[in-house]
Amino acid sequence: MSILLVLEWIVGIVLIIGAVACVVTENIWAAIVRLSLLSMLAVVAFALMRAPDVALTEAVIGSGLVTFVFVVAIKKMLPKENENEETR
Repeated sequence: MSILLVLEWIVGIVLIIGAVACVVTENIWAAIVRLSLLSMLAVVAFALMRAPDVALTEAVIGSGLVTFVFVVAIKKMLPKENENEETR
């Protein structure tokens, strides 16, 4: 067995464990961070499969843009702490 094949298996198993961890996490912020880390690990997996164009796209879209959209959406949905003070 080559070292590259072993590394691909390790990355694949960690990807599966990371995906399960994202789903079972109850804290939304922790889930977003785990999803971002999972996306970066997918970049490594695509690079190991010799697909640099897909890895670059996943890095930009999956890790960067999707994480940003999730953070902005969650911040907009959370109730404001000083909402009662502003209306007075």
